[in-house]
Amino acid sequence: MSADNNQYDYDYIVVGSGFGGSVSACRLSEKGYSVAVMEMGRRWTPENLPKSNWNLRNWLWRPMLGLRGFFNTSFFRHVIVLHGNAVGGGSITYANTLLVPPDKVWDEGSWAGINDWQAVMPGFYDTAKRTLGVVRNPMIAPADRALKTMADAYGVGDTWYPTDVGVFFGNPGDEPGTRYEDPFFDGRGPARNSCIGCGGCMVGCRHNAKNTLDKNYLYLAEQQGARVYPETKVVDVVPLNGHADGRDGYEVTTVPPTWRGVGLGIGKRTWRCRSIIFSGSSLGTQELLFKLKEKGSLPRISDELGKRVRTNAESLIVVRRPDCEENMSDGIAIGSGIHIDEHTHIEATRYPAGSDFMGMMLTALTHGRPGWTRPLFWLWMAIKIVARNPLRALRAQLPFGWARETIIFLCMQTIDGHLNMRLKRLWYWPFRKALVTEGDRIPTFIPEANAFAEKAAAAVNGLAGSSLPEIFFNTPTTAHCMGGCSMADSPEHGVIDGRNRVFGYQNMLVCDGSMLGANLGVNPSLTITALTEHAMSHIPDK
Repeated sequence: MSADNNQYDYDYIVVGSGFGGSVSACRLSEKGYSVAVMEMGRRWTPENLPKSNWNLRNWLWRPMLGLRGFFNTSFFRHVIVLHGNAVGGGSITYANTLLVPPDKVWDEGSWAGINDWQAVMPGFYDTAKRTLGVVRNPMIAPADRALKTMADAYGVGDTWYPTDVGVFFGNPGDEPGTRYEDPFFDGRGPARNSCIGCGGCMVGCRHNAKNTLDKNYLYLAEQQGARVYPETKVVDVVPLNGHADGRDGYEVTTVPPTWRGVGLGIGKRTWRCRSIIFSGSSLGTQELLFKLKEKGSLPRISDELGKRVRTNAESLIVVRRPDCEENMSDGIAIGSGIHIDEHTHIEATRYPAGSDFMGMMLTALTHGRPGWTRPLFWLWMAIKIVARNPLRALRAQLPFGWARETIIFLCMQTIDGHLNMRLKRLWYWPFRKALVTEGDRIPTFIPEANAFAEKAAAAVNGLAGSSLPEIFFNTPTTAHCMGGCSMADSPEHGVIDGRNRVFGYQNMLVCDGSMLGANLGVNPSLTITALTEHAMSHIPDK
């Protein structure tokens, strides 16, 4: 087959439709390229989103079990990762928070020194903010006021701030839920409704107020001719015409995500493209590239693949207020935050009333050291809480009413730390290979954050809580898995260069959370968007 342009189905195939994938599709379409986006998840609308996270069939993503939602949980020895699968990627279930990290992160990790990032990135952050509709949260709700009270009690009240978020609030004075004809893109975007403050952002916004990617970048990409293929999983990528470096493009093989009949070829399809962009999230891209490297489809991928995977040094703790008359679920998913020291950042997070499923993962706040002794500390703490007030302790442990009564603290640190991932056979299911974690354990919990939660709970007459996996399995939980295909100056130190190009290949980029080279200490979505804008700026018009 010749490399003539007529031999390609698309100029670019983008694998995944999260922040990196949607930005890529939008900007490449603007530049005149034909673009296909292969997305493993479903397309969601306000009409088909679940009313609460008890609707597991439409909330959790486990397609082989018939659960075809948008929220996924991946369990590893070192960490539990919360992430999304949907047209629009994690934006369907993320908490809207779009923050610029501190400047110092650019001087740390594998990307340090490969660009003058502090000079280059502000313009791309500005572009990302405009397109994502970032505003300062005007809706200060009970959980945000409680966080301010807690911060005052801890002596850091002056660090409290309302978050910058991707939510449409409408004009001041207008009724919540008011409809507006495209408030962002001069008539090229969809009609929107202003936020009603239901707290339902992470269960999927059913009121058309959340600035998800299918309402900005991805929407504009489709208006400009990009094609999105939902429920389509990429399983192979092979360079065309025997040119191992991909100079003539790639053949891409896809199947439905629930597809099992490999030998039967059910649902299998092949595509030809001149260029490919991997944007399937940190976990998705790592797993796919590992498989393609191992099977010989893309053997030139750097051996640095899977190294230096970071979690934002993250921890989830809670304060539950069983006797509080205020509704802690009102507002937006993350409405405010504080800094308890120069390294530690805490955000007040919430689920909507009735979405109590996550309450089953929480229990009494437990100190002690990570390891086999910590469950003993938990038992002693639980006995003390029950002895003080048995009925209140029982109510605090039951999941029902959890979202209405609970403030979740999303705690993040900029302190560097990482683990490595590899593709190995699972000891409990040796018939397939999957990602596994290796290396030293990352911190299971943040002692400074636990100390804050304990004092904060006392300030508002609440009960502080930790996650069960953290206590009994020495495993932290993160919503921000990053790295594994890190930017670097050479294939000896990373997988991609400072323009997101994969070392060893032409016409191939990685644009998602796997490219990040350091712990950001804040939610990474805005940085993924800005770095992808930077990568797309180097691609010329067709």
